[in-house]
Amino acid sequence: MSTTTASPARISRTILLAAGLAAIAFGVVILFWPAKTAIALTGVIAFQAIVGGIIYLARGITAKELGVGGRVGNVLLGLLYAGAGIIAFTQLQQSAAFLAIFLVIMMGALWVVEGFVALFSLGQSESKGLTILFALISIIAGFTLISSPLMGAVFLWWFLAVGMIAMGALNVGRAIFGRNKD
Repeated sequence: MSTTTASPARISRTILLAAGLAAIAFGVVILFWPAKTAIALTGVIAFQAIVGGIIYLARGITAKELGVGGRVGNVLLGLLYAGAGIIAFTQLQQSAAFLAIFLVIMMGALWVVEGFVALFSLGQSESKGLTILFALISIIAGFTLISSPLMGAVFLWWFLAVGMIAMGALNVGRAIFGRNKD
């Protein structure tokens, strides 16, 4: 009885093809149904928070080795996680909007800080011109996101969709037209 096994190159191309098609599918879903996709993603995060909360609660109640502080901390974390997940589930649309705005403002703040850190480390930079350019772009982009978080969220969500479609298509191309080293 003979068995044939797929070569590593064929397995790699199959994985690229599957990942590429999945990325295209997710990108198209985000592009054509952005609000529903954001709400679905928020639902997944809310579910994870509830499950995590239950696990923390169970650990806080049952783990005698943690001591009083560890057990109380786990119970409090469990209540916070589960409570946040339940609240998010009861108001998915509002939770999705809040999550998007929060993440965009946080990203904007991080970009501003990153830009200033780049400027503060200018003395140690090998390429001062590029460091200044990076810092200015980072600071301007960060303040743009902070000053207009809704538009920033819409743009970044759209950019994610287009990026997933483009990278998915490239992976499909790599899988189909890649060298056959079987």
